[in-house]
Amino acid sequence: MARKQQNKLKIIPIGGMDEIGKNMTAIEYGDNIMLIDCGMTFPDDEMPGVDLVIPDITYLKKNADKVRAIVLTHGHEDHIGCIPYFLKEINVPIYGTRLTLGLVENKLKEHNLLAKTKLHRVSADDKVNIGPFEVEFIHTNHSIADSVALAIRTPVGLIVHTGDWKIDSTPIDGKMIDLAKFGKLGNEGVLLLLSDSTNVERHGYSMSESTVGEKFDEIFSSCTKRILVATFASNVHRVQQIIDSAVKYGRKVVVSGRSMENVVKVAILLGYMHVPEGVLIGIDEMGKYKASQTVIITTGSQGETMSALTRIAFSNHKKIELTKDDLVIISASAIPGNEKTISNVINEIFKKGAEVIYESLAEVHVSGHACQEELKMMLALTKPKFFIPAHGEHRHLCKHADLGVKMGVEPQNIFIMENGKVLELDGEKARIAGTVPSGVILIDGLGVGDVGNIVLRDRKHLAQDGLIVVVVAISSKTKAVLSGPDIVSRGFVYVREAEDLMEELKAVARESLKKCQENNIADWASIKSNLKNSLSDKIYIKTQRNPMILPVIMEV
Repeated sequence: MARKQQNKLKIIPIGGMDEIGKNMTAIEYGDNIMLIDCGMTFPDDEMPGVDLVIPDITYLKKNADKVRAIVLTHGHEDHIGCIPYFLKEINVPIYGTRLTLGLVENKLKEHNLLAKTKLHRVSADDKVNIGPFEVEFIHTNHSIADSVALAIRTPVGLIVHTGDWKIDSTPIDGKMIDLAKFGKLGNEGVLLLLSDSTNVERHGYSMSESTVGEKFDEIFSSCTKRILVATFASNVHRVQQIIDSAVKYGRKVVVSGRSMENVVKVAILLGYMHVPEGVLIGIDEMGKYKASQTVIITTGSQGETMSALTRIAFSNHKKIELTKDDLVIISASAIPGNEKTISNVINEIFKKGAEVIYESLAEVHVSGHACQEELKMMLALTKPKFFIPAHGEHRHLCKHADLGVKMGVEPQNIFIMENGKVLELDGEKARIAGTVPSGVILIDGLGVGDVGNIVLRDRKHLAQDGLIVVVVAISSKTKAVLSGPDIVSRGFVYVREAEDLMEELKAVARESLKKCQENNIADWASIKSNLKNSLSDKIYIKTQRNPMILPVIMEV
């Protein structure tokens, strides 16, 4: 009797490859899919008006009956931000550590999903069974507390997914990454390693988070100004160190920015942050104290348009105004693509006369991601047969693949993946076996996915060249022009300063309508098309621009 053929294991990145953000990886075996992380990213300059970007989950919706659970590595937005949108399509249990689930609960409350969602709290060293997968959680260090890596035992072999990680010998919570566990897994035999590639371009080791605390102490000890510190809201250990320095030097702390307020509240409630009574004060109480007695911890380290720091810098904040008696510390590095916006904010702060300390001037930030020597150590400890560099832009994945070869992984066993590609493993061999739908879903306000490529194209067109509206009233019987054409311009030229051009365009429109009547063109679509073409040609000749032209015909 022929032996039943064993199912192949599939690794499918839905998001997070060739990019920083929207991390989501599907692991599929037979009729079972488990997801690692469920993240979002922020829009780039090519997405005007868009609020958030999430992965396209078409493949998962088609296989919704197979999806068993979402397993989270940590609580950063690029790993949990998509959860509310995902659960509205596919409601599955979520596994995560205490702080991670605390941050997820906040999101679910906002979307009225908390009562409908099963949340399973886990700790490092716990093991859970999800379908045919046994998932073990491993303590790691990162720029948010309670981060874990995953050891996933599957029917074809052991998979290790590092999540976002670094080695910190002197972490703030005293818990160093469990390197011994990774060594044990390596001895057990790792079939496949997926490892964070973000900092692969940096040589050596990442610095310890505690070095930032030492720098804060140094700055606070000699500063007589009010201090504003901008950092990532989710970096609980960084915020704790700012508070510790404030307490040490007798300052009260104000927390500014919605996400910062939320995270601090959750972290204190769950015991991840310790703040002596009376240290935190409301923003309205700040006036009771001298400048040298206060610290403001705020969001906006990436120069986000609506963030607290940006509003403070551009004098749009209702309660906080910058003066020469302020010291602003930007305790974060630029996420790729944000360099210009951060630079604009720093320049604006300087214009207000305030002093600014940022990463290139002082050690007020350390990365939460492993550098080259740490990445080599992970490869050396786990000794994987197959290797997927994960979490990074294409150049990061390629450089991490090179490290893999140096550390003894066979070049043909290293796979630089793209979102939607399917890697099939049977325990002995691995190969790329096709693709699944992948891409992005854009969220604008309350709309999910209703802004597509055509809408984006129109927005870019409007932003670059503006809009011309041609309004004309035509008789439904004779097709004669009864009034108009009138021309309205928005973002193209200022009508009152371009009257000659407007008159020329009206003449062109009248001529086009006259030709349509002479040639017995009666359908509105053809009349509109002729109007657009004739106006477009004239405008380009006169201005070398291509505004969007919108003919409006009123039938009377």
